[in-house]
Amino acid sequence: MKEFNFFEKLTQEEKEYLLENSKYVEIPKDFTLFYQGDICNEILILKEGTVQLLMYGAIDEMIPLYEIQKGEQCIINTSSTLSNTSAIATAQTKTAIKGWLIPSKIVQELMIKSPSYQQYIFSLFAIKFSALTTLIQDIKFKKLDVRILESLKMKNEKFISITHEELANDLGTSRVVISRVLKDLENKNLIKLHRKKIELL
Repeated sequence: MKEFNFFEKLTQEEKEYLLENSKYVEIPKDFTLFYQGDICNEILILKEGTVQLLMYGAIDEMIPLYEIQKGEQCIINTSSTLSNTSAIATAQTKTAIKGWLIPSKIVQELMIKSPSYQQYIFSLFAIKFSALTTLIQDIKFKKLDVRILESLKMKNEKFISITHEELANDLGTSRVVISRVLKDLENKNLIKLHRKKIELL
């Protein structure tokens, strides 16, 4: 667990206790770790790979909230585990992942006993809350065509290999809407559509 900022700041006793009570896991891509509405009893801390958090609406509308990267744990997972309440989103592996599962009892004890772990958790909450605030601002105030162009330009490539369905999932809207806006952008000579690729002009 040396990859995690908080680990080296733990006492030797805390390190041994954490390692003895954690389970190392390797999980394939597209695996659901927990569903929206579940009460989590373990926390995943991520050594390798990417996990995405997805919130679903009443009619299967989906909004991607944020991603978990190497060295992080999920604040939704953590909140559900520590408070024994339902998770507000679904967690799904975006790539194959490696990490450790820590039982809720151990996490609760660390939160009480370890200032280093507390600081790690609070900093993660601040980072992800900022990401969620940006997402809300984008959805509320930015037009979809602007969000699409920004998303494509972030790839730093002229030809982006992505389907309309994947882009819709990334931006939390439907494939039909994405296809319509992409066609408008093509008519404005901002992009050119290819099979499973989009060219930035």
